[in-house]
Amino acid sequence: MVTNYPGGVKEFLVYTALRLALFVGSFAIVFGVWAALSDQVNVTWVVVIAFVASGIGSYFLLNRQREAFARRVDDRARAASTRLAEMKAKEDAEDAQDEASADRP
Repeated sequence: MVTNYPGGVKEFLVYTALRLALFVGSFAIVFGVWAALSDQVNVTWVVVIAFVASGIGSYFLLNRQREAFARRVDDRARAASTRLAEMKAKEDAEDAQDEASADRP
């Protein structure tokens, strides 16, 4: 099922792509340094170190994109809450009208 999001998911895609690029770059740097200093590269440790380094880097380097993504999520959550409250109020009004109709002889 394809869902049409109003306004798209640009912030999510941008943040995710930049986060992935930061991880790949960190992996390449850690792998290169490890390979230059040692005859054998332990890929598991390279992945762990690259993951930590990219996580720390993204905290500082991708703050603007993360904030934009968070704003989009917050706006969507507020809109959903508003729609839910409106539907509940409409349902309550209909229930009250049905009860008033049932009370009439």
